[in-house]
Amino acid sequence: MPVASDRARLIAWLGQLVAIPTAYPPGDTTRLCAEIAPELTRLGYRVGVHKEVDGLENIVASIGEGTPHLVFNAHVDTVGVGDRGDWRTDPFVLTAHGDRLYGLGASNCKGSMAVHLWLAEEIAKRGGPRRGTVTFTFVTDEESLGPHGMAYLRQAGLVKPTMLCLGAPTSNALITTERGVMWVAVETTGRAAHAGAPETGDNAIERMLRLIACLQRDLFPRIAARREGEARSTVNLGQLQGGSNTNVVPSRCRLEIDRRLLPSESVERAYAEIVETLRASGEPEGSWSAELMRGTNGFASAADGELVAALAGAVEQVTGEPARFGTAIGASDGRYFAEDGIEIVNFGPGGGSEGHAANEFVLASELETSAAIHLALVERLLGWRD
Repeated sequence: MPVASDRARLIAWLGQLVAIPTAYPPGDTTRLCAEIAPELTRLGYRVGVHKEVDGLENIVASIGEGTPHLVFNAHVDTVGVGDRGDWRTDPFVLTAHGDRLYGLGASNCKGSMAVHLWLAEEIAKRGGPRRGTVTFTFVTDEESLGPHGMAYLRQAGLVKPTMLCLGAPTSNALITTERGVMWVAVETTGRAAHAGAPETGDNAIERMLRLIACLQRDLFPRIAARREGEARSTVNLGQLQGGSNTNVVPSRCRLEIDRRLLPSESVERAYAEIVETLRASGEPEGSWSAELMRGTNGFASAADGELVAALAGAVEQVTGEPARFGTAIGASDGRYFAEDGIEIVNFGPGGGSEGHAANEFVLASELETSAAIHLALVERLLGWRD
């Protein structure tokens, strides 16, 4: 386990990160990158700050050469504060109460970023990896499922891992399987008319309700029946908007659907089955349309893969207990690498239920344990130069 001074360093890093607002929208990380990038450069890392959109900056910091290429990732944008009155502490001041460290992003995912920054220091102290490369990526845009963070780094060729370890809040359990995520928009059109004579119009909301009923009857039960281990397919009607005024027959309505896919499912096929079901609804051609807003496939890493085995061994080495394996509810930036044939694992301090809520916290003891496990992982996989 790390010594007491390591706990102090971890808490210091986390306090510095919590104090820098990075809430989405807009997920601005300009200030955070300006403070962190020079620290990594001082440690001897090759550091780049990359952006596709102004304000949405991402850090890539590497040490070592060649393969294997172990990439760590933590997203540093957070959700908003919400109702400030629900917070018992200042969300931008890390506040300790016993083992709990409170602050916006403490669990999701600035706790993991603090661990990764501590790890970067420890790797540099040891002269870097004996073989291969270690890269740390600190990215934004994750909370919007957007393309300007980890997805951009991959598409631009700025990050090419052979193994990817994402700092999700998993309470130091391994998540090696993750569902894909797809957002679909459905729009209906009609003809506006005065609400006093609704029969003279064509109500787009009523058309949408008929389409929803068709989906609920003919498709959603089939989706709900799909299982792979503890993972399941899901669908959620997330937004419904229509009409311009209460006394007007609405001419437009828009529905947005969130669909979570098992690793064996594909975005292409999942989108197609929604469209096929809508076509079979009987609504006139041209009165509705569907759009794939965004989508990425899921992934499943083998339990006996090099990264998974090394991480499980590191957990047992540090804790004296067998590694725990968890099931993902949300989606991580690992999905952007799902088609690359690499090992992907989510692992980090903090619990999923603590993030996205007032009085967010991470356990200091969990930070320490996570840090020690990460250090043991790098040693097992790559060794030390010194």
